[in-house]
Amino acid sequence: MPVVPVILSGGTGTRLWPLSRESYPKQFWPLVSARTMLQETAARATGQAFGPPVVVCNEAHRFLVAEQLRAARIDGARIVLEPAGRNSAPAIAAAALLVAAEDPSAVLWILAADHAIADVPALHTSLEKAAAAASQGRIVTFGMTPTAPETGYGYIEVGAALQDSPGVSAVARFVEKPDARTAADFLAGGRHLWNSGMFVATAGTLIEELRAHAPAVLSAVEAAVSGAATDLDFRRLAKDPFLAAPSISIDYAVMERTAKAAVVPASIGWSDLGSWDALWEAATERDPDGNVVAGSGPVEILESRGCYVRSEGILTAVVGLEGVVVVTTDDAVLVAPRARAQDVKKMVDRLRTNGRAEATQHRRVYRPWGHYEGLIQGDRFQVKQIGVRPGQKLSLQKHFHRAEHWVVVHGTAIVHRDGEEILLRENESVYLPLGCVHRLENPGKIPLTLIEVQVGSYTGEDDIVRLEDTYGRA
Repeated sequence: MPVVPVILSGGTGTRLWPLSRESYPKQFWPLVSARTMLQETAARATGQAFGPPVVVCNEAHRFLVAEQLRAARIDGARIVLEPAGRNSAPAIAAAALLVAAEDPSAVLWILAADHAIADVPALHTSLEKAAAAASQGRIVTFGMTPTAPETGYGYIEVGAALQDSPGVSAVARFVEKPDARTAADFLAGGRHLWNSGMFVATAGTLIEELRAHAPAVLSAVEAAVSGAATDLDFRRLAKDPFLAAPSISIDYAVMERTAKAAVVPASIGWSDLGSWDALWEAATERDPDGNVVAGSGPVEILESRGCYVRSEGILTAVVGLEGVVVVTTDDAVLVAPRARAQDVKKMVDRLRTNGRAEATQHRRVYRPWGHYEGLIQGDRFQVKQIGVRPGQKLSLQKHFHRAEHWVVVHGTAIVHRDGEEILLRENESVYLPLGCVHRLENPGKIPLTLIEVQVGSYTGEDDIVRLEDTYGRA
């Protein structure tokens, strides 16, 4: 029977700030190849051995997920929307319940959307062993062979080999992230593996073990699935029941309590890419001085060693540094020693405390119809660039505090203004007075780009009254 991939795409990746933020986290960025991490993950689980994936994601990211899967030619995905993140146990419970409604014996392969794996054939070999054990009622995790005394990962102590499942062992115990001395002992002892966060089990087994060890989670998610609604191509979980579920990981909720835990030891070049230092480690290309250059923007390095330098826009020049991370985006710059890469999360927490929007939001904001990007903001005015994908349109809306001017710079637009329909081509413009009912549409086959100039007493995003919306937004 085909294995059903379950891709968890609810993380925010704050340790990879300023690139990864809540509005556009690391799974949607190309970090190790030309494909995004979500696309890389989905591509590892395609072919005759696999069924269509189930992707569990934040409601705000639903169109990003759908668009990236479409671009990667991943067909038939079921996208399940969480009203808010409640950690991995409720997300996995929702996927298991949805699949079990069709076939409780279906084998689920649970994957994080933002991990890197270098040796995919070896991964699939390990998966075959895990799937066979899962069919015998086990919940199997993948234990990564340690290559260093890593203190940032949890560990698995390997128990006795399972006689009915070749290549699979029982789990003796799970170990929290150790200190440096304990991690060194684990590495030397050879009985401990890194906990990868990948799991294989049947939908029915997961539900049974959730019922036994985390009944509050299962009860809440059962109600959320029962009350779920279909929204376009998405399955939207009922909000109130889902928020009633305890926020807990599958490790704490089930794996550390069940008698069915098993592990497949694997050497597959795995990394959770949990820090900028991990990205430096995972890089396949370095210059003669051990520097890694990444991103879409220009980078120049002079007399520096062992640095990770990434630009997503402006020229980034590094002189005379060693073992440093430098990351630039269009609105933020990070400079930190690689050895302190885990502390980036502390900086994000400080930015949140200080009310800095850059902690969670990029300048470019993605919407189901395309994106907009703030260019200039001043007293009583704001200038944006708006991009609308072919065939898409914004909501029918009005504003109470601002008027707008739209100038088309690429493509063709249809503008609906107070019942009037206006066709705009490149270098043509339209004025939308305060309070008028309007809508923007791209009727063409190429992207539409326009410049929007807002003028008024308030130009915030919450000054939008949606009267009609193709995407079901309030």
